[in-house]
Amino acid sequence: MLPGERKENEILVHICCGPCYTYPHQWLIKNGYGPTGFFFNPNIQPFREFRRRFETVEEYARKTGARAIMRDDYLLEEFLKGAFEYEERGKSRCEFCYRWRMDETARVAAEMGFKRFTTTLLSSKFQPHGLIKKICRESAEKYGVEFFYHDFREGEMENVRISHDLRLYRQKYCGCIFSERDRYQRRLVREQGETYQKK
Repeated sequence: MLPGERKENEILVHICCGPCYTYPHQWLIKNGYGPTGFFFNPNIQPFREFRRRFETVEEYARKTGARAIMRDDYLLEEFLKGAFEYEERGKSRCEFCYRWRMDETARVAAEMGFKRFTTTLLSSKFQPHGLIKKICRESAEKYGVEFFYHDFREGEMENVRISHDLRLYRQKYCGCIFSERDRYQRRLVREQGETYQKK
């Protein structure tokens, strides 16, 4: 192959975390695709959490021989600025987050000669599936590549099993500081309510 050329079956896969990549990675291989992972997640905070997820993807790649392109950009200021700007315009900060990551995935796919891309965000029942599909299609059109859609939620239990077997770190919240706050704030309110009811 010439530089920049890729086989017809190759696909760039945006990875939001190691465990979420396990089933999509294996499904794609079983169905004749040649996946290369792409870790780009400037939404993950704090820094120690970001590094742990980064290292978990590297660990999965080492243990399985998976190919992965790893971006270690910790773009905290850019993420917060973009999230707040979206909210000021009446849009959700999550939409900004998805769009930034999918635009970058589509851009890198085009630049590196991949004809198509997909994302492990499609493996989570907690993510807005319809919105992610819409944004992926818009990113694909913007950069002249294909968006490959498959509902990877079917492999939820396989994700859990494989990551457990490989002893991969499984995170407790989506990634950004807002989701971390919401998760633990809800738990605190629930615990305080249970304590109040016992009195």
